[in-house]
Amino acid sequence: MEVSQVIPVLRMFDHTKMKEFYIDFLGFSVDWEHRFEENFPLYTQLSLGNIVLHLSQHHGDACPGARVFVECTGLKAYHASLLEKQYKYSRPGLEDAHWGAITMEVPDPFGNKIMFNERQTD
Repeated sequence: MEVSQVIPVLRMFDHTKMKEFYIDFLGFSVDWEHRFEENFPLYTQLSLGNIVLHLSQHHGDACPGARVFVECTGLKAYHASLLEKQYKYSRPGLEDAHWGAITMEVPDPFGNKIMFNERQTD
């Protein structure tokens, strides 16, 4: 088996809140959106650099409370850019992890969490 990509599916409930958080705050882009019919649940793909997420309003696609672990570099600069936005619902902090990394956990409005992780080199 050869894997080309892993894409987590996260549950969401509100399209407006999703855009406010993922697009306006975190800086993701909407790659595409799908509904079977007007007034049906939304299924969408978002991306930020190499991070690709699927968010779904469909019951049964995913459970709220998931965590996505993102290996990255440039976390301090990204963190500073988020704080500059002064998003009233989230002011994530940086933490030194015991495994030799700095981390930033950002909970979304639907109970999911994104854990950004940058390994520190000596």
